[in-house]
Amino acid sequence: MITNEELGKWTAWMRAAGRPETTIGLRVYHVKRVLTDLGTDPWTLDVEQLVTYLAEQRWAPETRRAYRASLRAFYSWAQACGRRLDSPAHLLPPIRVPRSLPRPTPEQVYRAAWLAADGRGRLMISLAAQCGLRRGEVARLRREDVVPDLFGHSLRVIGKGGHVRNVPLPDQLARDLLACPAGYLFPSPAGGHLTPAHVGVIVSRLLADGWTMHTLRHRCATVAYAVERDLRAVQELLGHAKPETTARYTQVPVDAVRAAVRAASAA
Repeated sequence: MITNEELGKWTAWMRAAGRPETTIGLRVYHVKRVLTDLGTDPWTLDVEQLVTYLAEQRWAPETRRAYRASLRAFYSWAQACGRRLDSPAHLLPPIRVPRSLPRPTPEQVYRAAWLAADGRGRLMISLAAQCGLRRGEVARLRREDVVPDLFGHSLRVIGKGGHVRNVPLPDQLARDLLACPAGYLFPSPAGGHLTPAHVGVIVSRLLADGWTMHTLRHRCATVAYAVERDLRAVQELLGHAKPETTARYTQVPVDAVRAAVRAASAA
């Protein structure tokens, strides 16, 4: 088994590389789970054992790919630090993830949740549905992140990988945020801010069954794309590194698809 001291050294390596704490926590969890389930030493583990383990899991393709990425990251560190000369994880086959369809929260579900929520819940819902923020981004927001711009106010958002983007704010939402006390918008009773998981739970409980904070983000992408049909603008709004990711969040308006069919049939 791997020791806590070795995990601590790997954690320090990831922090030195600027990895977000959420990513570090997930990577460590994945590797610990694999090694615990296998009950083996990471320094003698071979690719055949890893392949057999991954093949036996009833995981979605995205989960399987995430575990593969965590194992590759761990063994890259092990090689760099001289703990192993080879990396069994880098011999694992690539994992294909089928293209997923956008799943925007329906307008009636979004509106009903917004009306039923208290002030804190409304702010969380609005930040996800109107501005496309992730739950982690919402959790870490401070009132000081609301900044004036040429047309009103924007929100300074620190996204995945520490990337910073400015998100334009609707006027009413800007006023609501500026009316909050200084510091974290969603403080925790234990100090600091609420965890992303806690924020997600609050919003999910307000929404109808089956809808989440992430589907509110899909709602934002879909509505924003319908205005100008500008995928690049939506990509900037959501903070995605690749437009292909944004496309998975964005439901193409039905009238645009029908227009394409009419054009094809008239040709």
